[in-house]
Order: sequence, then C-alpha cells, then structure tokens
Amino acid sequence: MGFFLTPISEEFGYGREVFAFSLALQNLCWGLFQPVAGAFSDKFGTFKTLVLGSLVYAAGLYFTSVAESAFDLHIAAGMLIGMGVAGTGLGVVLPAMARMVSADKRAMVLGLGTAAGSAGQFLVIPAAQELISSFGWQFTMLLLAIGALAMVALAIPFSKDKGGPKSTTTGDDLGFRDAIVEATTNVHYWLLIAGFFVCGFQLAFISVHMPSYLADKGFDSQVAVICLALIGLFNIFGCLLFGSWSGKYSKKNLLGLIYLFRAIAIAAFMIYPLSLTSVYLFAIVTGFLWLATVPATSGIVAQMFGLKYMGTLFGIVFLNHQLGSFVGVWLGGYLYDETGSYDIVWWSAAVIALVTAILHIFIDERPVSRIRTAAAAA
Repeated sequence: MGFFLTPISEEFGYGREVFAFSLALQNLCWGLFQPVAGAFSDKFGTFKTLVLGSLVYAAGLYFTSVAESAFDLHIAAGMLIGMGVAGTGLGVVLPAMARMVSADKRAMVLGLGTAAGSAGQFLVIPAAQELISSFGWQFTMLLLAIGALAMVALAIPFSKDKGGPKSTTTGDDLGFRDAIVEATTNVHYWLLIAGFFVCGFQLAFISVHMPSYLADKGFDSQVAVICLALIGLFNIFGCLLFGSWSGKYSKKNLLGLIYLFRAIAIAAFMIYPLSLTSVYLFAIVTGFLWLATVPATSGIVAQMFGLKYMGTLFGIVFLNHQLGSFVGVWLGGYLYDETGSYDIVWWSAAVIALVTAILHIFIDERPVSRIRTAAAAA
C-alpha cells in the first residue's frame, strides 16, 4: 500500500498524513478484528472465515478505487481492507496450519505459511508499481480487488478444518472465558505482546513510508520497488530458517536476537551515507528479519497455552502488533508533515527494538502449569 501513498496524496491535494492515517486505521482495524476473526475461525472453521474475509477485502480495494474524499479513503482503505485482512491473514491461516501437523513439525509449518505471504509480496509489488505507473492508482486498485477474490477459491483446502480441536492436545480442556483469563493474567504473555507491538511499529512504518522516503532522497521509484521486493524475497528465507530454528531452539531467545539485529540494521542505515548499496543491503537484512518473528511468536502461544484457542490468543497478540502498526504509520506521516523528515521515527524504531530484545530475556516460554500437569499425568 505504500506505493499508493504519494499518488493518492497528490491527486487529492492532501499532505501525507491523510492517507497515512487511512493506512494506520487499516492496521488498527486489522488488529481489532483479528481476535474476532480468530474466535470465529476457532468456532465455525477456517473456510467460512477466509471466504468472508476475502469478500470484505475485495470490497475495500474496490471502494478505495472509487473514493472521492478523505472520509471515503478512511472507510474503504482503512476499515474495510483492515477487516478483510484480519479475516484472510496469518492470524487465521497459521492456527489452521498448526492443527494440520504434529507438534514436532509445527514450527516449520508456521515458518512455511509466513514465507508464503512474503512470496506474495515479492511477486505483487513490482507488478503493482508497474500498473500504477502505466494505468494510474485507481485502475491498479480495481485489478487488485479482482485478484483478491481468488482467495475464495484458494480457501477450499481449508474446508475440512472445523476450528479449534476439542480435546486433541494434552491439557486443552479449558473453557473459552477461562482460557482468555489464563493468558491475560500471565505476565509473560504480555511481554510477548509488547514485543509484537514493536514489530508492528517497524514493519508498517517501513512498508508504507519507505517508497516516499527514498523518493525524498532523490532515488527513482524503481529503487523502492526493488527494495520492498528484496524484503519480500529474503523474508522467505528468513521465515523458513527461523521457523526451522523455532522447532529446535528457544523461541524467545530467537525473538530477542531478531529484535537486536533489527535495531543494529536501522541504526547502521541511518548512520552510514545513503546509497544504492546501503539501501539494497538494508532491504536484504530487513527482509531476512521481516516476518521472522511470526513463527516463533505464534509458536510460543501454542506452546504455552495449547492449540484449542490459539486463533483467539494469537489474535490478541496480533491486535497489539497492529496497534504498533497504527502508531508507526500515522506517526511517520504526522512527523513528516511537521518536520519534513522521517529521522525521528527511524531512530525511535531502533531504540524500541533494542529495549524489546532485552525484554525477551525475561519471558518464560514453558507451557502453563495446567498443560505441564496434564502432560505429566499422561
């Protein structure tokens, strides 16, 4: 969506904050509806959730293409697309994939599912930018709306997934309300949430504002295309690698390392002179770490609390990821309009990543006592 920021802002005559707020609202709605979509999927099945989400997502893209005011953009690009992504994204798909395999293969499958999303980013970004350049942003948005309907057909393999298991995982006999209380009164769950907030802040800011940031620095639009495509490409490898490692090593330690390396990468990007080499190198490193947090984070949720309500509990974690996304996207647009620079947000992203890396040292990722007791009895 970052490639639409400049053309939409110019056509409507707004500063960058207006459409940045639409995209921030999109991330917020995505997060707010993620627990709802997760709970719906746990109860009624993944297929129904994906079909409903696909239709809402396509509607959001279509109504964005015909928007005539800032209010229209906020409703379509903000609320509808945000709700649609909540019903079709990782928060719904990953729990279903986790239920398809045994525990020893779960981490790798979570990495594979996350990598698939990055493959889509790698393939769609160059095509979308070329379409924007050739036919304009409205026509491109309309084509994306039509393409989004393909998710309805691609959701068919999930038709056999009827939602969370009733008692297939040892210790998974807790009621819905008790499961929510158990998680939200667990300090380690909140530390995990805090880390994912920072993840959302960084990813959304970079994905939305990087094209405009590079344009401000005098780079051709094609550089931003290559940059975000590289992020998508190398994130495939990062997700697969960290997904595999999550099945072998401490997940919270892997998360700590990811956030530490992100802090170093952003700081180095700001310190060293900007060039094609530094831009592409930053994209490669950032891509490798981009969604590498997802397999480990979702894996910790399943590991700590079981699979029965994983869609709901990971949805709550993801809500806070999107709260971070809202802050990162909106703050980027606001501070740019106020100061003419993104520097404050870049450095903020580096600092909070370092703090998050330290926080993960204190997370206890072991299964909660309920599941440990049930496993010992078995």
